[in-house]
Amino acid sequence: MSFSQRLVVLIARATTRVLFNVDAEQLQRVPQQGPLIIITNHVNIMEIPVLYSRLQPRPLIGMVLATRWKNPFLKWGLNASGAIPLERGGINMDGLRKGVEVLKEGKFIILNPEGTRSGHGRLQKGNPGVIPLALKSGAPLLPIVYYGGEKYKENLKRLRRTDLHIAVGKPFTLAVEDATLSREVRQQITDEIMYQLAALLPPEYRGKYADLSQATQRYLAYT
Repeated sequence: MSFSQRLVVLIARATTRVLFNVDAEQLQRVPQQGPLIIITNHVNIMEIPVLYSRLQPRPLIGMVLATRWKNPFLKWGLNASGAIPLERGGINMDGLRKGVEVLKEGKFIILNPEGTRSGHGRLQKGNPGVIPLALKSGAPLLPIVYYGGEKYKENLKRLRRTDLHIAVGKPFTLAVEDATLSREVRQQITDEIMYQLAALLPPEYRGKYADLSQATQRYLAYT
């Protein structure tokens, strides 16, 4: 790990400890080695440093919206941590190629299928961009969710730390062939992935994926 990476981790840990009481016990379930695609919900920007700093020293690479590089401080941190820029709406070909390379090296990719922050913590519709990354790399996916941190700004004004809970699911692979997937099937697979996140969340946070009876797991295979 480079000096810049160690500094990023140090800053992330210090900042998130000031803001949150993090219940991260379940992160012990995360393997020490990849390849692995970690899929998470996306409530606000703070869960990224929470997870990144607490999963060290695992080799983690985030896939992050390219617009984040417009902020000079974020740009430094993203470059130092090796993050891969993505265009809004999914994984572009350059991002896909880099992501597959990282996974082939036995590293971890962190990806938010929602694509954008909810702010309120309730799941939004998932984006199919994770599907080509999983199929072309052959890497398993691991669902990790956060909840309780959506009010951290309000608590910060009152000089209160916010309780943030992290839950970890079971790894799985996609039980489909990497060929001729229609848009409808891609969305069905994406929804199945999102239901894996929803199942880890309390009911009030499941949002669009509140009805777990709709989760058929037709396209998923547990490892």
